[in-house]
Amino acid sequence: MSQVVDGTTRHVPAQQGSEDAGRSAPARTDAELLIAASILLADAALTAKQAGAELTGALSSLRFGWEALRRPGWALGTAVSCAKALTSPAGLGFGANGGLFGELARMAGSMTYRRPAKVAMAVDAFAMRIRAVAVEHPNLDSPLARRLTDAMVAGNRLEALRAMYALVERLGVTRALTTVSPVIMELLALSGLLDENPVNDDFSWVTLAGGVPTTDPFLGLPSSLLGYLNPGPGRAERAEPDSILARVLETSRNDIVSYVNDIGALGNHGLVLLRRVACADGQQRHVLLLPGTSFGLLSNSTPQDLVGAFDGLLRTDTTYTRAVKRLILRSGLPAGAELMIVGHSLGGLTAMNLAMDVDLASTYRITHVITVGSPIDGKRPADHTTQVISLVNKHDVIPMLDGRGPASPNDIPDSWVELAWLDESYDYPLSHAPQAYSDTLRGELTTYREQVNKLITAYDGEVVANQPYMLRDK
Repeated sequence: MSQVVDGTTRHVPAQQGSEDAGRSAPARTDAELLIAASILLADAALTAKQAGAELTGALSSLRFGWEALRRPGWALGTAVSCAKALTSPAGLGFGANGGLFGELARMAGSMTYRRPAKVAMAVDAFAMRIRAVAVEHPNLDSPLARRLTDAMVAGNRLEALRAMYALVERLGVTRALTTVSPVIMELLALSGLLDENPVNDDFSWVTLAGGVPTTDPFLGLPSSLLGYLNPGPGRAERAEPDSILARVLETSRNDIVSYVNDIGALGNHGLVLLRRVACADGQQRHVLLLPGTSFGLLSNSTPQDLVGAFDGLLRTDTTYTRAVKRLILRSGLPAGAELMIVGHSLGGLTAMNLAMDVDLASTYRITHVITVGSPIDGKRPADHTTQVISLVNKHDVIPMLDGRGPASPNDIPDSWVELAWLDESYDYPLSHAPQAYSDTLRGELTTYREQVNKLITAYDGEVVANQPYMLRDK
């Protein structure tokens, strides 16, 4: 049986009398309580981190040094009290951080496996999130998956590797990845907090706070490095559709399932599509269709590669966005034209990045951004009137890379429409494919299809032109 709650379709067992219904209710309540408790612990951990930074900053400040010269007795007592607060297990427990001296002390503590109070509370907060998600994703509560998550919470990397090996051996790579995907950000954050690497902690703290990390979870490398790996200026050239794409476009119309199928037909080797529609109200509007990532190589000659995907997640000015802006310029799209952008995966990320571009949003009227399986929740369009519609298969790993997975307490703006569900396509990457989304929308969840189509009725009309473009890095 399906149940729709706050725009999310949840699959629950059919009720077999009041006794079964009574047994199922506490599970949902427990998950809510766990999330609420994790929020409180996360706030406490972040507060402890800030308190440690302020104490460290005060002790190493010029003002304290000046006061120490004037009142050495007072300064000594103050320094001893602060040091006890920063290092005592009853206080912040080696909680120094911030500034040169604080960061050196923090790094020393990390490399010697000290676990300050802030880290202990953060670990417990992540553990509660994982337990809460297991209520809706029972595969996470299987013995093998529990072995892995327990090892990660304990900071036992060797046991975690053994558990992951056992999980892959039992389920295969794709099923194992899908099993842990609802809490992948929490597991990565735990790894960063509890290893001896002192420079990758920012990933964990940003994830705890519900933000989008700007560093990688393993080495702590900043996102700015991606700019060096993805430096292409972007290029767009008109292209002719092949016979398969031409046949699909012949029957295409203003319908979300049709748009997703069109994106699937475009493939992920550099093709995008700009459509002109003579709408029923007499206006001419445009639709831009953006496919997602090619997983063949880390980097290729098009913006649709893995490097481009990570770049698009962390930054807004990417090779993909630059290439699309050149496409729009080359197409002769008139200033003030109304534009709807529909994207899958990296295409959805790029759609949001384009909507965040102030120059583009002020030149054209970006009326809608529709994303399919895209991690966009940390991004906001420049024009607050842009209607954002996000479609998420909760078995899909990719939409959770923005840090807002099932365990995240943070929410999206009230004006957004997010439609999320659990369907039959359990394994990744099948659960991420455009076909999986279109099959669900024209099958079990036709109500979602109708809901999206109702929001885009302004684009109903006759398709006047379908022009594919080939995008290149340079």
